[in-house]
Amino acid sequence: MISSSHVEAFRIALSSILAHKLRSFLTLIGIIIGVASVVVVGASISGLNSYVIERVSKVLGVNHFMIARMAGTGNITEEQWEKMDRRNKKIDWLDIDWVGGHCDGCAEVGASASQRQDLKRGDQELLGTQIAGVTANMGMIEDKTIGEGRFLLPHEVEHAKSVVVLGMDVRDKFFLGREAIGQTLKIRGVDFRVVGVEAKRGSMFGQSLDNLAYIPITTFQRLYGMRPSLQLHGLAPSDDRFDDTIDDARVALRTRRKLRGNAEDNFGLVNVGEVKGQVNQFTGAIAMVVTPITLISLVVGGIVVMNIMLVSVNERTFEIGLRRALGARRREILVQFLIESAVLCAIGGVLGLLLAAALSGVVSKTTAIPMTITSGYILLSLAVSSVVGIVAGIYPAWRASRLDPVIALSRTT
Repeated sequence: MISSSHVEAFRIALSSILAHKLRSFLTLIGIIIGVASVVVVGASISGLNSYVIERVSKVLGVNHFMIARMAGTGNITEEQWEKMDRRNKKIDWLDIDWVGGHCDGCAEVGASASQRQDLKRGDQELLGTQIAGVTANMGMIEDKTIGEGRFLLPHEVEHAKSVVVLGMDVRDKFFLGREAIGQTLKIRGVDFRVVGVEAKRGSMFGQSLDNLAYIPITTFQRLYGMRPSLQLHGLAPSDDRFDDTIDDARVALRTRRKLRGNAEDNFGLVNVGEVKGQVNQFTGAIAMVVTPITLISLVVGGIVVMNIMLVSVNERTFEIGLRRALGARRREILVQFLIESAVLCAIGGVLGLLLAAALSGVVSKTTAIPMTITSGYILLSLAVSSVVGIVAGIYPAWRASRLDPVIALSRTT
């Protein structure tokens, strides 16, 4: 419970801080930088996590999983990869049709295949465009957003039509400033009619997600042959049934390939949920390493505060002696200097938060990574700064409370 003596101690502490504004501010620089560092690092990690998960969702969609000949999440060693390469079989249309007919939990089952291709139209050229052959339901499975026109239709896939849906990079390169729908674009010497343009997806770690084009997978196989392995894509009907749906698809494909008992899968599985879990684990590991390092600056700031508080005790020896002579107890002197140290660091914590908010705003506006200041890092930085203030003030406060009144009054400076 707060007593009148505590209120008086707070008033005296605040008056002392305001009486030496410049010194107090210089003392707080370490605390300000420490708190700002902790909060900005936390905002960066949280923002990086949101950024990667958002980009992964844009690439893979929601409640979507993929089965391919070579696929996996997490750290895969070279030995494991070579083992998979020897063991795994390519995915073909029989696999796709079997899983589509036997995966009871799947809302959709589709297929894709891809190939890098340089595109040229007139005297303009775009290098390394990803040509993706897809089934018509891939727009739904990967939750694609179409900015212009439409996505591929089932009959266009069934009859191997020469139609294409462009990524925004391709659209801007060849049809900037004019209507793209209905225009033609050559892919491997074949004229394709543009029926749609995907909305801009942006980039991920500097790699554009918009330099691509979707064509019917049947047309893709006509252009590039039947040998490349397909990728099987599945969509769960809801988030709470996602894991069960993946199990259904996995069991269906194992049954198709007559894999029994403890036999390893001869295919790779990419689970969007596992990818997000890997991202969370990665950013969490960064936080565990970086956050303690940034807290060191708060400790350094606390040492500076302790030094200044010792100077303050020496300067106010006469005042302390006078208060002791007038009846102030050692406990009251101790509390006064502890409060002064804690208030000093709390002010530094608030200023550090304001600096962190300003820096985060600048970074958010100048980069693609959203800086998210979380309440957890705010509470952590304020709590640590307050604890640092109290710890830094313990010795100076104890020293002040132990001063002999007669000796203290005999000093005039």
